[in-house]
Amino acid sequence: MELDDILRIIEAILLIPFLYELNQYILKKIKKKHLFSSKMKLNILFFYHLVFGWIYYLYAFFNPSDSKAYYSRTDDFKGSWFEIFGTETSFIDFISYPFINTLGFSYEMMMLLFTWIGYWGFVFGFLFFKENIPQKVRVFKRIDLLTLILFFPNMHFWSASLGKGAPIFFALMLFAYSIGRIKDRKIGLIVSSMLIFAIRPHMFLLLCAGGLYGIYFGKNLISRKKKLAGGIIILAGLFLLKEQILGVVNLNGSENLVADFLAFSSTRANDLSSATSGINMASYSLPEKIFTFWFRPLFLDAPGILGIIVSIENFIYLLLFGKIFRTNFFMFWKNAPSQVKSCLMIFILTSVAMTFIMSNLGIMIRQKTMIMYFMFFVIYYFLAYEKSETLRHKLKGIGVPTSNKQEIRVGYY
Repeated sequence: MELDDILRIIEAILLIPFLYELNQYILKKIKKKHLFSSKMKLNILFFYHLVFGWIYYLYAFFNPSDSKAYYSRTDDFKGSWFEIFGTETSFIDFISYPFINTLGFSYEMMMLLFTWIGYWGFVFGFLFFKENIPQKVRVFKRIDLLTLILFFPNMHFWSASLGKGAPIFFALMLFAYSIGRIKDRKIGLIVSSMLIFAIRPHMFLLLCAGGLYGIYFGKNLISRKKKLAGGIIILAGLFLLKEQILGVVNLNGSENLVADFLAFSSTRANDLSSATSGINMASYSLPEKIFTFWFRPLFLDAPGILGIIVSIENFIYLLLFGKIFRTNFFMFWKNAPSQVKSCLMIFILTSVAMTFIMSNLGIMIRQKTMIMYFMFFVIYYFLAYEKSETLRHKLKGIGVPTSNKQEIRVGYY
């Protein structure tokens, strides 16, 4: 590490107090709206996330990283700002442009900025969970589940660098937070939807599909008129944006979407399987592919020290997933609210889609971080429901009146 590198690191560190004070201002506003918000926990989370920003920076310093390409490409671009506008990689260049080419941010400062953006994904994830699930749930006897979810290291590592990971995670969590109170959070819903479409158009398609499923099949208080209007708006939006969405997998203009997608996925999977951490999934059944996407590496196939750490986290995922394989989950699912049904559908649809084109452990580890919180929400809600049911039966046993409503109201019996 040369003197110039050290000076740029110091320059980035000097930006931290400004971001911290900005956090305090925003967190104070949040506290007024959400009394359950824990400023101390969210501040600890901020510094914890910064540690992973530093770890990723050191990792990128000694290993190939897309973050370097994002910075150098934008830094070298000599055209006007809006010339660089586009979706996916071009959009990251677009939002980076004013910071790099106007404000003169160094690579280190951009890494810190995107680390900060990733942090706000965790804040909105916390608000989304806590607002919908007021109960505390403990797993493995003593561990608070929400705290465990918020501090998973792999989730922080891949959302703490210049690239798509931080902003897509932020956008997805803002979307999840906003969709539950559309009337009050229209701006959040619009901004998050635009960001998701701009960064990963195919993810926007899957969100719409999962959202529609939740709206129509979830137990909620939305009138049929509003369901119909919402469905029409979503379908119209998908129709207008279909070329951009299909263009992600080179299917715009395709006459046979299914056959062309299978051909694309086969080629893509073969290309990825030839990489250093590639695995040949061509002969795998769909359940094996999905298991690989969710839970591998798992110790025996862990690539290096990072792989061991990820394996420990994947093992915890496996234990948490196991908690929903109970007979009462089906009764819970039948009466689950729209948020739960949407989250599970988004998770399943994305997982299935990813398994067709993923044959590289490194990419799978990174890609699944953007959707794991949707499944964690389902698990958390179910465990809170179980806890509420247990409490309700205990109260019934001692003669205390309890709610007999069919709709699930976690934490309010």
